[in-house]
Amino acid sequence: MNLLEELDARGAIDDVTDRAALEELLNAGQQKIYIGFDPTADSLHVGSLLPALMLARFQRAGHRPIVLVGGATGMIGDPSGRSSERQLQTIEQIRANAAAIKNQLARFFEFDGSNAAIAVNNYDWTHNVSYLDFLREVGKHFTVNHMLAKESVRSRLEDREHGISYTEFSYMLLQAFDFLKLFDHEGCRIQGGGSDQWGNITAGIELIRRKTGGQAFGITFPLLTTSSGEKFGKSAGNAIWLDANKTSPYQFYQYWINTDDRDVARFLKLFTFLPLHEIEAILANPPEQRIAQKRLAAEVTKLVHGADALAQVQKASEVLFGGEVSGLTDRDLAEIFADVPSFELDLASPLKVTDALVRAGAAKSKGEATRLVAGGGVYLNNRRVDGPDAQIRSEDRASQSMLILRVGKKSYFLGRVSS
Repeated sequence: MNLLEELDARGAIDDVTDRAALEELLNAGQQKIYIGFDPTADSLHVGSLLPALMLARFQRAGHRPIVLVGGATGMIGDPSGRSSERQLQTIEQIRANAAAIKNQLARFFEFDGSNAAIAVNNYDWTHNVSYLDFLREVGKHFTVNHMLAKESVRSRLEDREHGISYTEFSYMLLQAFDFLKLFDHEGCRIQGGGSDQWGNITAGIELIRRKTGGQAFGITFPLLTTSSGEKFGKSAGNAIWLDANKTSPYQFYQYWINTDDRDVARFLKLFTFLPLHEIEAILANPPEQRIAQKRLAAEVTKLVHGADALAQVQKASEVLFGGEVSGLTDRDLAEIFADVPSFELDLASPLKVTDALVRAGAAKSKGEATRLVAGGGVYLNNRRVDGPDAQIRSEDRASQSMLILRVGKKSYFLGRVSS
């Protein structure tokens, strides 16, 4: 398979302009492709993985990706896919966001070698252009009728409550200007993006044709929703971020582990670099074993957070099945046991396990607690408690200030040590 055929097989293409000509161009030698990422927050979320991985797939096929951070377009806000106006951010916040996003994107590409990735910021070629010059160089090549026909604009115009501001209406021209600049200065002839970017991409192709007579191309990927109809990249209403401080590696891993059986094949193809034949072999396992989800979670977590973080979250996940607890942090344990009962205890002096069981609510009385321990069904940090006289000491903490009591196989209690 050539590159476009593989992208098709992975379900990664929604539409292409002049596919036959684009295939011929890609087969003729190394090409450059760009995708833009606007710094609307100080981190990307998993919805940004698809465009990043599309660029990475082009690089692995020998082409050169151009990673554009929208320091200029981020000041305006893309109306595509939105029903209301974005809140404008300060220039200082946009610059900070752009720097953070640039660092995140660097994880996915090689910046050395014959097809090294190129990082650019559209603020560099936009901020010194006067309004009059922009109107003369770009604006005169677009009719208002043409712009109104674009889906991103039309859908907002039909919304009488919100409408669309002149600022956001102009976004299409700014993105077209980016494509023209990269065409002129980098020889970039391909722009990628989500299916909601089709109007913006084709505007750039038309501007290049009018200004230079050259041919450029666009390729879009589908915007994802889950099989249950939920917006992809959300968990309990919250975005799944690539920044470990906003979404921890454990939470990130668990998001992928919880992938619906109906979505896992599609996500393995879209979000991993596993060969298609290997994916088919993984999917041949019985669904109840959730081998596909575990492999998906492992591949994407390693890609975003690294091998060390993956090893830590896999270890953390094993704790729920009786695995070793040592080496985990308070944050790890708090996230693993977020939904289990917790209790406070003071270990300035040793505390009998039976007393801790009563305090945790795991037993109604000391007599019941004694019977539980004598029956061999009580565990401290996933290690069986030997007898009713066993005590918990300060050094028995599993992390900085927490320990775990378990009764039977699945009844966990999180102890928070106050001293």
